[in-house]
Amino acid sequence: MEVINTPVSPYIQNAPIAYCTATKESIFVDPGDEIDKLINVSINLNLKPQYIFITHGHIDHAGAAAELARELDLKIIGPHIDDKFLLDTLEIQGQMYGVKAENFIPSKWLNHNDSIKFGSQKLQILLCPGHSPGHVIAVNHKAKKIIGGDVLFNGSIGRTDLPQGNHQDLIDSIKNNLFTLDDDYQVFCGHGPNTTIGHERSTNPFLIDA
Repeated sequence: MEVINTPVSPYIQNAPIAYCTATKESIFVDPGDEIDKLINVSINLNLKPQYIFITHGHIDHAGAAAELARELDLKIIGPHIDDKFLLDTLEIQGQMYGVKAENFIPSKWLNHNDSIKFGSQKLQILLCPGHSPGHVIAVNHKAKKIIGGDVLFNGSIGRTDLPQGNHQDLIDSIKNNLFTLDDDYQVFCGHGPNTTIGHERSTNPFLIDA
């Protein structure tokens, strides 16, 4: 599995496209804005989009999901239903921040230990509340790659001062779901550069003594 990060929106949010190198089947992840840019990346790589995967309901990650789904006739899956209150208010969030957004209900809510598939790839879904209550991540154990959303960053962690955020829940999510993985797992973060579990385990100032 390969993952291409494409920064979009005024929040410089990474909107990954993950794809199977053998079949070219792919998924869009967290299309918060600028769907034309994401579609062009997909076309240039000759990919075959299968669906849209949403890690959580904040506007920078989900604001353009409905538009992209309509444009390419794709289903949306995720996040966990505990983020429904965020998806129900995307348009209000957009008015507040001056960003175009559209409410939606996904075709499927995701639960802890569900799996998603495309091509020959299988990813485990892990519920990681804290940044938002229904935040999920997707782990490809064979490739040792994690689509991490806003849980763990390079040298930092997700914000917990947003509605229904919880700092201790976030720390617990990282320790129980991410830090149980090997050091060489690569994390594709929702903002900023990628990282590895080992790097964050040994150097992240928010987690060393947590």
